[in-house]
Amino acid sequence: MQQKNRTILIHGLHQTAWIMRPLAKRLQAQGLDTHQYGYRSMRDGIQTNSERLNKWLEQHHHPDQPIDLVGHSLGGLIIRDFVYHYPQWQIGRCVTLGTPHIGSICADYIWRLTPAMVGKSYVDALDGTVAPLPEHITLGIIAGNRPYGLGQVFLQYHNRKLRKAGNPLLDEHLVHDGTVYLKETQLEAATDHLIMPVSHTGMLVDNDVAKQTGYFLQHGQFKR
Repeated sequence: MQQKNRTILIHGLHQTAWIMRPLAKRLQAQGLDTHQYGYRSMRDGIQTNSERLNKWLEQHHHPDQPIDLVGHSLGGLIIRDFVYHYPQWQIGRCVTLGTPHIGSICADYIWRLTPAMVGKSYVDALDGTVAPLPEHITLGIIAGNRPYGLGQVFLQYHNRKLRKAGNPLLDEHLVHDGTVYLKETQLEAATDHLIMPVSHTGMLVDNDVAKQTGYFLQHGQFKR
């Protein structure tokens, strides 16, 4: 009997592992074996957190069993850094949820105003300089287009500034999920990209997001 991939769920900035529990329960209902991995998103930088994930796997996971990875927001960038620096692990498929793959304008504003609010997660991660995605990694991206969340204040201000300056960007380039712009979630090296009617945090408790996440992990593409 073939052993199941283990699915590691990685939360985002200012969160803990429990925030991924609703998604974990829905993935378990689809037959997936999940683990909610917790890390210190403020105190430690992305490379430290990748290293700690590697050490946790060395202690709790057999290297012959493939792993799937699901990351929300900053958690998706940790996945990027991890699969780049620790190629010894057998990676099945990866899904990122609302992850700013090319950097976060919202984080830029917060970094300039109160850098303590993003801590060490900005450098080499939210600033858009995370490690490139290795060619062999199968990555599915889910992005939201409902602008509800704490970051919408910064993004609404940014949108007004762009329009006032006569920026020729179309309205579709100004769509965001309340924290991350839709355009920031895009990555050329990704296998698939899906836009869903959810907000940045709301996607974690959305049943359809869970179904699409599970579908990609099992089939390598989103269901359309």
